[in-house]
Amino acid sequence: MSALASYARFVAVARIVLFYGAAVIAVICGVDWAVRTRRINPFSRVARFFRGRIDPILLPVERVVVRGGGLPSAAAWWGLVAYILAAILLITLLQFGYGILYQALAAIAAPSEAWRLLLSWTFSILQLALIVRVFSSWFAISPYSKWIRWSYVLTNWLVLPLQRIVPRLGMFDISPLVAWFILWLLQGVVGTL
Repeated sequence: MSALASYARFVAVARIVLFYGAAVIAVICGVDWAVRTRRINPFSRVARFFRGRIDPILLPVERVVVRGGGLPSAAAWWGLVAYILAAILLITLLQFGYGILYQALAAIAAPSEAWRLLLSWTFSILQLALIVRVFSSWFAISPYSKWIRWSYVLTNWLVLPLQRIVPRLGMFDISPLVAWFILWLLQGVVGTL
């Protein structure tokens, strides 16, 4: 179990490092925004430094923001949002890895409970597939995309019958949410066995 404790410490340190990284990036983005909106003299050393060093880093973000109809001066804030979302995703993945490691070690310690572990992983994969399915529909990503197709293949057996039963709320299809709720209930029932 020392590997588990080491991994937990690693996740805790990563969380702290990412938090302080977000604080530093927030300050950098604030100064870059001030330079871009001319709240800081555009001929000062700080402005020249940011235009020469920081703006080229933010150029891909700026292109996306401008293509989406936003102002180039907002690129720094969107860069901060992208960092925060990436940090949240990384922490979530690290915690997910911790959960898998913990469960695998528990299954090794008690082999008779391995079926519970497999069921838990099955429910988790199905719930993840539902989340991917919902997000891909929000961003109009094709269900036949190689990155998304797996989520439809794994969840069609549950979502398609629900789509015939559950009415749509305007333009929103809530059948994946109902499917999520059904899986959650089934996981609770199976967990008590």
